[in-house]
Amino acid sequence: MKKTILASALLSSLVLVGCGESETASKQLPASLVSAEPVLSTSHQQSKSYIGRVQAVEDTNITAQVSGYLKERHFDEGQMVEAGQLLYSIEPSSFEAQLAAAKASVAQANANLKKAQLDFNRGKNLLPKGSISQSEFDNLTAQLLGAEALVESSKAQLKLAEVNLSYTQIKAPFAGRISSSKVSTGDLVSPQSGILTTLVSLDPVHTTFNVSERERLEMGMDRVKMDGSENSNGVEVQVMLENGQVFDHLGSLDYLGNRIDLATGTLAMRAIVPNPDFRLLPGQHIRVELREKSPTDVLVVARRAVQTDLEGHFVMLVVNGDTAERRNVELGRQLDQGIVITNGLKADDIVITQGLQRIRNGAPVRVESQTDK
Repeated sequence: MKKTILASALLSSLVLVGCGESETASKQLPASLVSAEPVLSTSHQQSKSYIGRVQAVEDTNITAQVSGYLKERHFDEGQMVEAGQLLYSIEPSSFEAQLAAAKASVAQANANLKKAQLDFNRGKNLLPKGSISQSEFDNLTAQLLGAEALVESSKAQLKLAEVNLSYTQIKAPFAGRISSSKVSTGDLVSPQSGILTTLVSLDPVHTTFNVSERERLEMGMDRVKMDGSENSNGVEVQVMLENGQVFDHLGSLDYLGNRIDLATGTLAMRAIVPNPDFRLLPGQHIRVELREKSPTDVLVVARRAVQTDLEGHFVMLVVNGDTAERRNVELGRQLDQGIVITNGLKADDIVITQGLQRIRNGAPVRVESQTDK
């Protein structure tokens, strides 16, 4: 019995000693060597790039409105023309003759109207005296009304003749660059002869592109006002050329589609961009970058510092100078400097970037210094 009690006492002592040594060893675990760096606070404009195409604000086909022989071309092919500039002249002789005939018809109609008015007035005075019958007076009234109608008809024919004569001078409806001429002097042109040339405006121009439904919401496009004003929304448009150069002038959104394309899941959008040097041409491929007008301060950490588990994204911080602490975070956009942290960090936090596989929450750490390298 005494031997049993003695053995039990010895065993208990050994267990207590072992536990004490284990706790001491835990407290004396060496701190893991890690690399850390402070959270970067930087100014950032949220942006997104899309493939786009340049379109002319105004694009028209120049055609003849009357038939006649082409008298002269008044422009240099491929050059800029001004609004109202004379482009083509059609031989006007026949139309000038029609105008002269219309003016003569108006004069004849006015003469007939004058006589009808005089006859009507005489009949009006004679009817009470019984010198003419009611039937004869009704005829005078009808003649007066007919003469008035003939004057209006002749005036309409005069207006038509003036319009047709004006069509013999084909002018530019707006300023822009004109293409090559498809007709030559002496050709017979008519409304059925097709396009004479084309004209496109170049300043400003439109850029068209498509955005996904998710990107539309992320960029706040659902709240954009399309009134064409410079401050109508918080988004500006930067154009990138095919050679990687940044276009000199910023644009603004002026059109938002009214439905999502079921085939692509995208929404059509358009921006208007100043183009005073005519560097952008209709049909040209470009990259369109939508970005916030006002930059905001964001917190950025190195991408390698962010880890993920069942609870979500997290980083390990150095707190109190020598202890690792887990911090759950929400991620934003990827930048050149790292990844944006939208929630979970402060500007003075120190984030561990290397040695993460050797540490856990609450573990002692030693931040690597220059002498450790």
